[in-house]
Amino acid sequence: MSSDAGVVHFERRGAVAFLTFDRPAARNAMTWPMYEQLRDALTGLVPEDGVRVAVLRGAGRSFIAGTDIAQFTQFSTGDDGIAYEQRLEEIVALLEAVPLPTLAVIEGYAVGGGLALAAACDFRICTPDARFGVPIARTVGNCLSVANVARLVAHLGPARTKTLLLAAELIDADAAHVAGFVKEIVEPAEIDTRVDALCQQLASHAPITMQVSKEAIRRVIAATVSSSDDLIRRAYGSRDFHEGVAAFVAKRAPQWEGK
Repeated sequence: MSSDAGVVHFERRGAVAFLTFDRPAARNAMTWPMYEQLRDALTGLVPEDGVRVAVLRGAGRSFIAGTDIAQFTQFSTGDDGIAYEQRLEEIVALLEAVPLPTLAVIEGYAVGGGLALAAACDFRICTPDARFGVPIARTVGNCLSVANVARLVAHLGPARTKTLLLAAELIDADAAHVAGFVKEIVEPAEIDTRVDALCQQLASHAPITMQVSKEAIRRVIAATVSSSDDLIRRAYGSRDFHEGVAAFVAKRAPQWEGK
């Protein structure tokens, strides 16, 4: 595999599994191979193997800067968008349903698909430089699935979610902490120590209690979700989406037509 495709590393340290997104030159923007490696790693996370906690983290100074937009140049119809969102949802839902506590360690950007993956984790801690958002209304012109919108609304509320999706603004670490999305803001020099302490705390708790509590919360959020194929098809099938992708790749401002 070329280094441009990126790698998701899996490492086991005692009762803790570490999943590291390694494509720092692109702020760990996810490629198709990286998504498949993440799926494989998540499938292997079972408490019966002695794993009690999983930590997700980006290499370098970013968590995940979304999906690599250059891959969208292959899309031709709205159905391509539906297939992509279904593929992404399978992986995000798999992370959300992992039967053990998950912790996202966020440095730098957690945007787009990266924000969806962070939202699917049980806890998030970050450094002061962390930024969170889904700026697609000013960049690419696609959309989120209803399932991912539901996750953001559950964590942030409708008003903040509209700030992310309609105003296309990023929120900083302090705002994410005030909203309750981030459990703690930790200085970079202290983050490894704090991650270890939180993992030890979670690993010491009753596994089944955590499993059923986590699943109950997941079901409550899932109950709010309906089909979004019509919305996804409209966004990904639009001329604006193709213009947004072309503009993003060319590093120019998109010219929106509303068509």
